[in-house]
Amino acid sequence: VQLQASGGGLVQPGGSLRLSCAASGSILSIKAMGWYRQAPGKQRELVATITSGGSTNYADSVKGRFTISRDNAKNTVYLQMNTLKPEDTAVYYCTQVVAGLLGEYDYWGQGTLVTVSS
Repeated sequence: VQLQASGGGLVQPGGSLRLSCAASGSILSIKAMGWYRQAPGKQRELVATITSGGSTNYADSVKGRFTISRDNAKNTVYLQMNTLKPEDTAVYYCTQVVAGLLGEYDYWGQGTLVTVSS
């Protein structure tokens, strides 16, 4: 199973970006999906998660600005980021808990850089 993340880039403060992360490979079903981020010199932190049933959870710092969603038919998780701030600058990593023929595992994407700067 591989995860391919995309959508990062440079955006001005107050702008928006949409990240995508698609899973491919031997997949029976996908459980939870999520996004984490790691800013320079800081530890990786949770941004948002979404369960197979659609329940969501957000870090306090992004509540009301970011929206996580999923398309089960496409094995894809999205992160809509609005009203971006310079402190949102980080490498964003997606994760998906995938059930396959050999069991259930947590997979990570390669990371996509988001830079918020004027």
